[in-house]
Amino acid sequence: MAHSGAALLLGCALLTQAEDSATPVALQNPLPQLIHEYQEDHGNLQRYYRFTFSELDQDRLTQFYQDYQASIDEIHFDSLNQDGKVDFLLMRNHLDYQLKLVDYRSRRVKMVTRWLGFAEEMTELFLLRRSSAPQESSLIAANLTNLLASIEKTAAPLTQSDGDKPSAVHAQRVINFVHQLKSELGAWYQFYHGYDPTFDWWNKKPYQAVVTSLDDYLDSLKDIGGDKDTLVGDPIGPKALTNALSNEFIAYSPEELLGIAEKEYAWCAKEWKRAATDLGFEDDWKAALNHVKTLHVAPGEQPAMIKELADEAVNFLETQDLVTIPPVCKETWRMEMMTAERQKVNPYFTGGEVISVSFPTNEMEHEDKLMSLRGNNRHFCKATVHHELIPGHHLQIYMQERHRAYRKVFRTPFLVEGWALYWEMLLWEKKFYDGPEDRVGMLFWRTHRCARIIFSLKFHLEQMTAEECVDYLVENVGHERRNATAEVRRSIQGGYEPLYQAAYMLGGLQFRALRREFVDSRKMTEKEFHDKILKENSIPIDMIRAKFNGQEMTTDYSSTWKFYTDAPATEAKTPQQ
Repeated sequence: MAHSGAALLLGCALLTQAEDSATPVALQNPLPQLIHEYQEDHGNLQRYYRFTFSELDQDRLTQFYQDYQASIDEIHFDSLNQDGKVDFLLMRNHLDYQLKLVDYRSRRVKMVTRWLGFAEEMTELFLLRRSSAPQESSLIAANLTNLLASIEKTAAPLTQSDGDKPSAVHAQRVINFVHQLKSELGAWYQFYHGYDPTFDWWNKKPYQAVVTSLDDYLDSLKDIGGDKDTLVGDPIGPKALTNALSNEFIAYSPEELLGIAEKEYAWCAKEWKRAATDLGFEDDWKAALNHVKTLHVAPGEQPAMIKELADEAVNFLETQDLVTIPPVCKETWRMEMMTAERQKVNPYFTGGEVISVSFPTNEMEHEDKLMSLRGNNRHFCKATVHHELIPGHHLQIYMQERHRAYRKVFRTPFLVEGWALYWEMLLWEKKFYDGPEDRVGMLFWRTHRCARIIFSLKFHLEQMTAEECVDYLVENVGHERRNATAEVRRSIQGGYEPLYQAAYMLGGLQFRALRREFVDSRKMTEKEFHDKILKENSIPIDMIRAKFNGQEMTTDYSSTWKFYTDAPATEAKTPQQ
């Protein structure tokens, strides 16, 4: 059922105050209550209507999005303040994109349906369990027996020389779907197992036969698509990529973004040569990089170094008065060491309140240990630590939990990762480095961000294979092959959205352009600029710009912001100049 619309929202809004004004929210922005309700309802429905192969579930989610669209349409746009107009446009954009995703996911399923001939039959079991209706154990056994026949019939062509077989990409997609189904089947069985006294008597053997058949089918698919360590991935294609960019309020085509990445890469190449010369390697950037990779701490010493680098970054920020750092934020970050298995997907760090640190473990093979040492040397870590902690993700997440938290539903990697990458750029300009070794470490990451745009967009445009992406990172960024493989794996198989890897550099460039517009023009101080951004939560940077500008907005608003100019990035002065 649709919400009653603006009247209900205005009534709820009377209970709260605007974050940055003493005027009642009811006179400005009734959207926070609707967005909060949406987030909670959405979570409930996604957990309940979670079955990919159920038309009922997909239709229910579609109706849900349409109901909220109707609620949005009842709101009088012109009566909203600037915050309200931003929220209105973000919410409507979000709902439009969710409907596109439902359609996109449906089409992806249909492309491989003939290799999932048993999926709907299996889903019927899950739906019956969800209904809590009484079940006849003997009938369930008959259903499982029929399901077993369906699996074997679906699998048969894979063992025939002239059988209908999926491509490697489609095989990987089917593998992922089968794993989902198998997991749900296990939960379904455990629901009845040991509780219904007749269930096991009838169904233990049929269930075990179905599980064995699914495992055999997975083995056959892996002969085509490879196992979990095989790099294949699943490109989304040009149309879906363009839709994703529109959802992020990015007014560039994928091809234009590739051009931007190439220009930024050219700047990095120039700086690489300067740093290499300063280290005595003339302009051989790879020799300089290999030298810096040897400058790692001994096994067991990485945690102490991380703490030292974190304190160094905070002291620099406070000395230059660049951003407000709440005392509790500064006091409460924690550290953990990353497992060897997890480092196969993320060979470096992840952060937030907890920074998860990559470093060799005793479980790794000898060569993998050496590559992990080289990839997590001191000078690479200098930029990584402030990216993950302060002023990066830890400070960012701390503030998002305390300011406009209802906007977390609009979370975008262009802001989340762009913010942390922007600080890498800004601290380069402010000479947060000690000598050319630090500059090499900072350049490695900046070059890597350019490369992420190039290989991830080209992969999803189907212009590069996964293995070509690995080769590109090794040859053009200087990654260890193990680490390059992990980077590509996390990009195409690690659960990241398709634009995530491109968002680091592109989001950073958006913030750099925003800073030129508001700080270089002296409309804001540096600290004021950074603090205001942190209080907007995780929304597209184009929307932050619109709010800062007091831009006149209409219901048909779309981004036209060309944030990138041909002007080169600010160059650091080396000590010799």
